[in-house]
Amino acid sequence: MGAALQTTSLPLGVVNAPGQRCHPAVIAQAAATLCQMYRDRFWMALGSGEAANEHITGDRWPEKAVRNARLKECVDVMRELFAGETVSHDGLIRVDRAKLWTLPRTPPPLIGPAVSEKTARWVGSWADKPITVNQPRDKLRRMIGAFHEGGGEGKPLYLQVHLSYAPDKDTALQIAHHQWRSNVFDPPLCWDLDMVEHFHVASRHVQPEDMHDTVLSSSDTTLYVDRLSEFAELGFDGIYLHHVGTEQRNLIETFGMHVVPAFTSAGT
Repeated sequence: MGAALQTTSLPLGVVNAPGQRCHPAVIAQAAATLCQMYRDRFWMALGSGEAANEHITGDRWPEKAVRNARLKECVDVMRELFAGETVSHDGLIRVDRAKLWTLPRTPPPLIGPAVSEKTARWVGSWADKPITVNQPRDKLRRMIGAFHEGGGEGKPLYLQVHLSYAPDKDTALQIAHHQWRSNVFDPPLCWDLDMVEHFHVASRHVQPEDMHDTVLSSSDTTLYVDRLSEFAELGFDGIYLHHVGTEQRNLIETFGMHVVPAFTSAGT
């Protein structure tokens, strides 16, 4: 991450699940260093984790309510460390007299991801910036409402859009199906499967047409402009584009010429 920040002028961030595989004090130390070296450019999205990543410690995989409580303890610990406090904590996580000796002038924004309304309402209570993923518009409206109800009123809202672009629409859909079909499942399935083989089995019967609600697939740049504009009109302040394919150059060049100018020219 430091190399990426050094060689670009872009704001960059990480998605992290503190509390089981990663200790919050270690994460806070790394984040503080990056914020001190590259001011106002680093952010962190903090989630409660997925078994596929976290099971490697050999610890029991907790139920969702416990994972959320553990995440909130981690968030509180990191905020105290960023404030310069000496932190001890004995709960779902343990911390013994931790202190950051080099403090960032501005702590990193702590972004809270959510894919369900219940989580969105909870995330709105603690996250600096809530974020969700592209879903049907009615669901996104409910997600925004849940963010606000939970305490997120007035906070910037962010959206990650999974997309698949190719010069023809059939290829775009094939890429989405090949690369992302194991990610179409609603929680708790995606949280609780712990081996790659399990995802392969679960996605065996997913068809290409099943991808449309999860991945925006097309060869038509006008469609992307229209859909992204609709997302912006819903109230999202920032939209992150995630191309699910392995070849990125064609997307970057095409969107740089035909999609991004539609928003920069409009002052978006």
